[in-house]
Amino acid sequence: MLVVMKQHATEGQVEAVVEKIRSLGLTPHAIPGAQRVAIGITGNKGSLEPSLFDQLPGVAEAIRVSQPFKLVSREVKEEDTVIDVGGVPLGGNALAIMAGPCSVESREQVLETAHAVKAAGARFLRGGAYKPRTSPYEFQGLAEEGLKLLALAREQTGLKIVTEVMDVETLPLVADYADVLQIGARNMQNFSLLKQLGEVRRPVLLKRGPSATIKEWLMAAEYIVSRGNYQVALCERGIRTFETMTRNTLDLNAVPVLKSLTHLPVIVDPSHGIGLRAHVAAMARAGVAAGADGLIVEVHPRPEKALSDGQQSLTPSEFEELMRQVRVIAGAVGRAV
Repeated sequence: MLVVMKQHATEGQVEAVVEKIRSLGLTPHAIPGAQRVAIGITGNKGSLEPSLFDQLPGVAEAIRVSQPFKLVSREVKEEDTVIDVGGVPLGGNALAIMAGPCSVESREQVLETAHAVKAAGARFLRGGAYKPRTSPYEFQGLAEEGLKLLALAREQTGLKIVTEVMDVETLPLVADYADVLQIGARNMQNFSLLKQLGEVRRPVLLKRGPSATIKEWLMAAEYIVSRGNYQVALCERGIRTFETMTRNTLDLNAVPVLKSLTHLPVIVDPSHGIGLRAHVAAMARAGVAAGADGLIVEVHPRPEKALSDGQQSLTPSEFEELMRQVRVIAGAVGRAV
């Protein structure tokens, strides 16, 4: 159920609706809009009657929400969500460009990359301090030392930090350093972690699981938002199909479908999506053309020596060229970089 308040409803009238919802043993979620406030309702096992709310002072209408993902649905909020990451928008007209190495490897590597991607136009530095790897014998990240290096890069460049959270145990530590908490594909349905992210008031970048449907992905986002953290963006990073010539199959169909279903920002990861450095730029351009709100791209000063994902990492000069191309395409579809 969604209770839409009149344009000039008072704070007292909004609070009265909130209290009415609580009196029914349900949870209210106030969602400010450009013109009016809407209040989402969760916790009901069956449908609610609009008559419970539509006669209350200040209420314009009470609407049943048909989607199972209630709070992230466009039925609840028509306008796009724009997340304020310390003064840098994630969502909205300006594309959010995130770039950096798969793994934080050293002070020199991180700082060199950060200065290069900043000069090319990125606003966010991505880098893994904790790395979930398929093999237990591969590089697992520098842990807190990696987080400290990311913080140093932020201090020197002003870039906002995007880094992965692997588990509930390390969430508080990572949240102390990160500006955006990335949830990797393997953790998309780690429900204990999703619930805890709902308690942390820090923006979340939720990657799609390798075999997840769009509905399952949106329901995972709903776990976070239903706990009170409305700062969630979605990241399409490719899904598992029968194709073996690429690392994954980047599902660009998901971008316009998501834009019709949800108000959350949608980011595209062309690096993991195709897994081949020579073709990352093509998929990045396609993502922007499809309507994505931003890109997250792996960049390494020496990809051939990278400890992880070197085969899909752009060099700084390749990233600079990609940004030139992205600016052209963004302008063609009415976006800015």
